[in-house]
Amino acid sequence: MRPVIIGIGGSGSGAGKTTFAAMLLKKLPGWGAIKFTKTTLFSSITDDEKLISQDGKDTKKMLDAGAGKVLWVSSPSSGLAETAYMAVEMLAQFEGIVVEGNSIIEVLKPDIVVFVKGPGRELKKGAERVLGMADVVIDRNKVFEGAPEKAKIFHVDDMQAYIDFIIGLAHGRVIRS
Repeated sequence: MRPVIIGIGGSGSGAGKTTFAAMLLKKLPGWGAIKFTKTTLFSSITDDEKLISQDGKDTKKMLDAGAGKVLWVSSPSSGLAETAYMAVEMLAQFEGIVVEGNSIIEVLKPDIVVFVKGPGRELKKGAERVLGMADVVIDRNKVFEGAPEKAKIFHVDDMQAYIDFIIGLAHGRVIRS
């Protein structure tokens, strides 16, 4: 049985995806984590502890939050599916995996999708598709235009409420078809 996958996507850079992923990992000790970065030339999966744990890196924030193992996946769109599935296989021993990045969410179709809306109204290219997949939307407003009807919307300050809700979903293990 594959691990539960929680995908963290967002409206753009600086939306708070990594901060949210770290908060969630603190409540899910020992889960694996994947940080995705889009590249133009090659695909890679980095698990080198020295690189992953460099100060200032999102991967270090995930490790410091309690992730059992963190992988940094880099890929252009053309190689993402193969690379993403390989990364999940590398973390198959964990109960769950927190995945950060819009493109990898579209490929993996996680069990739970969280969309973090950053400041401003604009969504970066592709963010609309991830928003359409969202089970949970975290925003600075209580009403978020464009969120799917099924999505539960939380104000960014209601941290305990949305963390508890997402953990409840994860333990219920509602798998997408």
